[in-house]
Amino acid sequence: MSKLSRQLSDLSDLSASELNEAIDDTNFPHTNVTTQCGRSNNSSKIYEIIQNDGESSENDITDINNHSSLNDITETTTKIINGLINNNNNNNNSNNNIKSTLNIDTNKKPTREALLPELSSSYRLLLSGLGEDPTRQGLLKTPERAAKAMLFFTKGYDQSIEDVLNGAIFDENHDEMVVVKDIEFFSMCEHHLVPFYGRVSIGYLPCNKILGLSKLARIVEIFSRRLQVQERLSKQIAVAVTHAVQPAGVAVVIEGVHMCMVMRGVQKINSKTVTSTMLGVFRDDPKTREEFLNLVNK
Repeated sequence: MSKLSRQLSDLSDLSASELNEAIDDTNFPHTNVTTQCGRSNNSSKIYEIIQNDGESSENDITDINNHSSLNDITETTTKIINGLINNNNNNNNSNNNIKSTLNIDTNKKPTREALLPELSSSYRLLLSGLGEDPTRQGLLKTPERAAKAMLFFTKGYDQSIEDVLNGAIFDENHDEMVVVKDIEFFSMCEHHLVPFYGRVSIGYLPCNKILGLSKLARIVEIFSRRLQVQERLSKQIAVAVTHAVQPAGVAVVIEGVHMCMVMRGVQKINSKTVTSTMLGVFRDDPKTREEFLNLVNK
C-alpha cells in the first residue's frame, strides 16, 4: 500500500499521539531491517512489549532468539501477539460490562462550559503564585476571562473533519493544480503556551474530486486551534486534505512568527519560521513542486 493511498478512518477521533503516529507512517513508512543471519532487529522490541504486558513466558522469548528461520520467527511472534490481543479483548469486554451496569455513557464528552470552573480555579492559583491578589478589582474576573480565552484558543479539539467538510466534496473532471494561499492562522505553542501565527498556503492536484475552497481554510482552523508545533501542523493539514479527496499530491507551506522567540529567549523580533510538507507528486516531481512554490511566492 502506497503512502498516499492509506486511508485514515477518522482524524478527529484520534488522540494527538495516535494522529502523529499516523502522520509519520504516511510520510515516512517504517521498514524492518533484517540482519545477515535472518533475525529481525525488532526482536528486542518484541521482548519489551511482552515483558511490559506480563502475560507471556520467558520461553516464548527464548524460542524467538533460538530460531534462525525468518518463517519460524514470524510464526512464534504471531502466536505471542495473538495471545496479547486476546488478553486485551477480554479486558475491554470486562470494562464495557462495568460501564453498561453503571449506565455510563462512554460517548458523551464534557461540554466546554463544564471545564470553566476548574480552569478558572487554575488561573486563580497562577495569579496567587505570581504574587498577585486575585481579589483586587482588576483581577476579580480575570480567571474566568482567561479560562474562556484558552478554551477558544483550543477549540479545534472539539471540531471534527467530517462536520467541517459537511459533504463539500465534488466530482469534477479536473486534474490541474488547485492552490489557496495566505490563509491566516493563530495557534498556541505547546512548549511555552504562548501564541504563534502566520500564513498557510495549500496546493493539491485533484484526481476527479475537488474540495470546497473554504474547507481548506477550515481544515487549517481545526488543527491550528490546538496546542501545536508548526512542523506537526503542516503535516496534519496535508494528511487531512489527502484523506478528504485522495489527490495525486498535496503541498503545504507555513510561514509563522513565534512569540516564544520574540517575547522571551533569544528575542529576535524579525525572525520567521517556514515549514513545508510535500506528498505525492509534489515530493516526487521537481517541476510540480516548483510550479507550486512559484504560485505561492508571487
